[in-house]
Amino acid sequence: MKMHDLNLPEAVDAHFFDTPDEAGMALADAVSRHLAERLLIAPRASLVVSGGSTPLPFFAALREKPLDWLRIDVLLADERWVPEDDEASNTRLVKQNLLQGPASEANYLSLKQPGETPADGLAAVEAALADLHLPLDVLILGMGNDGHTASLFPDAPELDRAMDTDTSALVAPMTPSSRGQARITLTLRALSRAGFTALHINGDDKLETLQAACRDPRKVKEMPIRAFLEPGLQIYWSA
Repeated sequence: MKMHDLNLPEAVDAHFFDTPDEAGMALADAVSRHLAERLLIAPRASLVVSGGSTPLPFFAALREKPLDWLRIDVLLADERWVPEDDEASNTRLVKQNLLQGPASEANYLSLKQPGETPADGLAAVEAALADLHLPLDVLILGMGNDGHTASLFPDAPELDRAMDTDTSALVAPMTPSSRGQARITLTLRALSRAGFTALHINGDDKLETLQAACRDPRKVKEMPIRAFLEPGLQIYWSA
């Protein structure tokens, strides 16, 4: 599909790039500006990132930024409930690719805590996030071809609770039937209203998914990314 075919909601901005490296560098510039501005007026700043291969160029560019990393709390939007040394661990990915160089001084808040299942570890995860200030300062989301973001999967039996903005919960266990591993995710309440929210995606297939999400933004639970198609969202896409 062509970029101009997107029918984005009002005040949602899209930035298009030829390569993942170009998109990653541009997103890193924007994120570092927002974090630096936040640290001018607040003692700490929060940065929520997503896993997978898409953010790797962004991580490589952001980790070199001359920020006061000691005052930045980094955490994932969601995590697979696997040990950190597992290939599927996004904590492992973040530590190896973002928390290096200057960014190694950041405070990492892990969503993976002791427990056989996410439900078993839920209290420990909430405790680990006890000092996290809401709303978040910077949130970087990804998106699957089913319209999920974070681990807000359309087929997860826990979706209603995770997307209930009246809940006080920061995290929710998720067991989508379409995925082989149980997960833990920040709830919609925790993810909402960040100071800067970006959707970082690559490829024509993701543009097609985004187009589908824009057609009927009211059906949020069919495509949870629709909950974030709000004024202020910044979309960073590359081929």
